[in-house]
Amino acid sequence: MPLVGVVVGSRSDEAIVQETITVLNDLGIPNEMSVLSAHRTPEKAREYAKSASERGLEVLIACAGGSAALPGVMASWTTLPVIGVPLPSSQLEGVDALYSIAQMPPGVPVACVAVGSWGARNAAYLAAAILALKHDDVKKAYGEYRERLASG
Repeated sequence: MPLVGVVVGSRSDEAIVQETITVLNDLGIPNEMSVLSAHRTPEKAREYAKSASERGLEVLIACAGGSAALPGVMASWTTLPVIGVPLPSSQLEGVDALYSIAQMPPGVPVACVAVGSWGARNAAYLAAAILALKHDDVKKAYGEYRERLASG
């Protein structure tokens, strides 16, 4: 059963989001990916977020560019932790998405990572850190990764 749901607003962004999936897979964290748009498929996005917890998901990673509404929409429909990844899909190269995700209103928090591929990878590592609080196998895998990172 997947622990992390990775949601992307458009198939055109899948190449960057694949970096998230790769890290999750490397750490042995079960995950799923869905293409859902806050603007084009709002009902599907709502249903996905509302049912996430009962389907066993424990963390959502929502990736979006431009207005970057998807992370906030996900957070509005679930109490699970939501990590927003701003994508460089507009002429502003992701700065607009970064501001949109980082400036969520109080009470509906979304964690925000860097723009683009760095953020895509860091979202997976942040999800691992969250899951490591409860799952010993994730704690071990993430700890081993951090040890390798520290040793150069």
